[in-house]
Amino acid sequence: MRDDLCMFAGQGAQFPGMGSDFAADQEIADMFAQADDVLGFGLTALCFEGPAEELTKSNICQPAIFTVSIAAYKAFKKRYPAVAFKMAAGLSLGEYSALHVAEVLDFGSALKVLEARGRFMQEACDEQSSGMVSIMGATPQQLEQLCSQHGISIANINSDTQVVLSGLKSGVDAAALSAGEMGLKAIVLNVAGAFHSPLMSSAREKLAEVLADVEFRKPQMPVLANVTGTVHSEDPQQIKAAMLSQVTDSVRWYDCMLAAKSDGIDTFVEFGPGKVLSGLLRRIDRSLSCANVQDVSSLDRCASLAG
Repeated sequence: MRDDLCMFAGQGAQFPGMGSDFAADQEIADMFAQADDVLGFGLTALCFEGPAEELTKSNICQPAIFTVSIAAYKAFKKRYPAVAFKMAAGLSLGEYSALHVAEVLDFGSALKVLEARGRFMQEACDEQSSGMVSIMGATPQQLEQLCSQHGISIANINSDTQVVLSGLKSGVDAAALSAGEMGLKAIVLNVAGAFHSPLMSSAREKLAEVLADVEFRKPQMPVLANVTGTVHSEDPQQIKAAMLSQVTDSVRWYDCMLAAKSDGIDTFVEFGPGKVLSGLLRRIDRSLSCANVQDVSSLDRCASLAG
């Protein structure tokens, strides 16, 4: 018997055309129409047609990626109803997708939260010049040195060899230079600002006001928490607190994947645009089985999972 985990894409995976072929199914087309109604703008057209620069805006791409990810999940469940997921996880905004499939948040609430979350994060980015840099192959000691020397912090622990640092643009650029001098590969990322860092504090405060009025329910399957790398509490209020912390704290994706593996998960299915999570999983442990569902053709290739 196989133990499966469903995992959901994060920001940056968006592209014009995403989700369009899933909408041939009327139930999924209705879901996209519901998203338009809830948000009050044409999210469906932006997903299916772009333009890319509009789709990239945080308050649009976050609910857009969520909707496409849930469309992929629904299409998979309709095609392969015998596949049962033991656990869910998602990277950054993808954690909301995971919470939705675990029945913690309803579809409309998740959309509203993500639109606000994206808007607040963009506003925090506009407050000061900030950014992120990906560091490859650094030891914990080297990462600590880069952070302390340049006043930045760890944003994403993606694998044991890839960590992303966040902070003021001056610190990020200086850290990239220092990393090169250490013999490390460093790539300054093309992002709006220092996500998952203390520079997102204003976004966290604004999001707290929104979440105060949103109902969180007990999860119907275990969901891995970005901020701890372990399974969320079953207490809805503790889940809500963790999702606030997620705005300013490190995303411990590597720990999430190790926790899933230690719990016996042996098959990982990624839902949503792109293949970022599948790529990270291969970097973490190439022996683990992984599939990606982002369109109908990739859905077709998952037939072996239903065996």
